[in-house]
Amino acid sequence: MATRSLYRSAAAKRLFVAAPRCARLYSSGSSGSSNSNAADKETHFGFQTVKESLKASKVAEVFSSVAASYDTMNDVMSFGIHRLWKDHFVRSLDPGRKPGGQPLKILDVAGGTGDIAFRMLDNAAKVHHDFETSVIVADINGDMLREGEKRALAAGYLPSDRISFKVEDAETLNTIPSNSVDLYTISFGIRNVTRIQEALKSAHRVLKPGGVFACMEFSKVSPAPLDAIYQQYSFSVIPLMGQLVAGDRDSYQYLVESIKRFPSQQEFAQMIRDAGFLTAGRGYDELTFGVASIWKGIKPLEVKK
Repeated sequence: MATRSLYRSAAAKRLFVAAPRCARLYSSGSSGSSNSNAADKETHFGFQTVKESLKASKVAEVFSSVAASYDTMNDVMSFGIHRLWKDHFVRSLDPGRKPGGQPLKILDVAGGTGDIAFRMLDNAAKVHHDFETSVIVADINGDMLREGEKRALAAGYLPSDRISFKVEDAETLNTIPSNSVDLYTISFGIRNVTRIQEALKSAHRVLKPGGVFACMEFSKVSPAPLDAIYQQYSFSVIPLMGQLVAGDRDSYQYLVESIKRFPSQQEFAQMIRDAGFLTAGRGYDELTFGVASIWKGIKPLEVKK
């Protein structure tokens, strides 16, 4: 796989440099900007049109509502397939200290309940015998982060300096220093960001030169007959499941609408390149006929002026 070899090559050339030690099927990626300068602009909230300044709070309401039932609903709606996607996502990145290298500093944005972060720590420990690589789980939604902290305590990841949870807006990442992160991941969360291009720019800012950006998100299904079946399932079954399992139809209606509104695989790959990242080949790999896709990019060693 072209993308995989590119990122392994980057690691081999020690583009992952020393890092100081220090959210999924439906992610807690409730990141959105409250920037007052954009208050008069409009954006989408599912199929609704809302002011940009209001989207963050509306998305926050959705994820606060589903936080407690998040894991159960993920399994019910995906028949457990989201776990296989996440395992594949982490294996393709293979996080952990390589021979002769240093521990990594990883930022998992829209990290919510910690699904991706825990997998990355496990990969570092089990594959590379690395117990120093650390992950910051960042999410704008405190309720989702609290669920993640509870899970981390129950699973023995806390107390530890290998993982921390932090309230952050994906568009700004205000407390994350520039050029400080080796690996930036965002899993099933970027579609909920108000200004996606701003989030990509922030990802580029915080990554070290040679650092890797990796995103897993729902995408466009093909061929068309299969997409028709998928759309029927998404809009008819998932909101009903939300009502029956979580007692919340409206939140899951928004979630399927947000998937429909997300850019195509090709469009999002171009957005990543527009943010300054280098990509291999077409820039993405599809999972399960495009139900989800993985996009990757590398921050150049030298930034063009």
